[in-house]
Amino acid sequence: MPRTAFTYTKSILERVSFDAKLFCKELEKALKNLLPYEIELLRDWLLQYTAEKPELKQCLIYMK
Repeated sequence: MPRTAFTYTKSILERVSFDAKLFCKELEKALKNLLPYEIELLRDWLLQYTAEKPELKQCLIYMK
């Protein structure tokens, strides 16, 4: 079964979560490539993921 763009995006964001700037940059790139329903899934995942990492919450502005 091929990997979905959403799953790939999550794995990339998890890998770069040590650097908020890089995380924001990868998030911007992902938003350009994901389908609308994948963006909704990503939004839900981000809210949950950034709850434990407050330094990444600034990147949520790209989701608007």
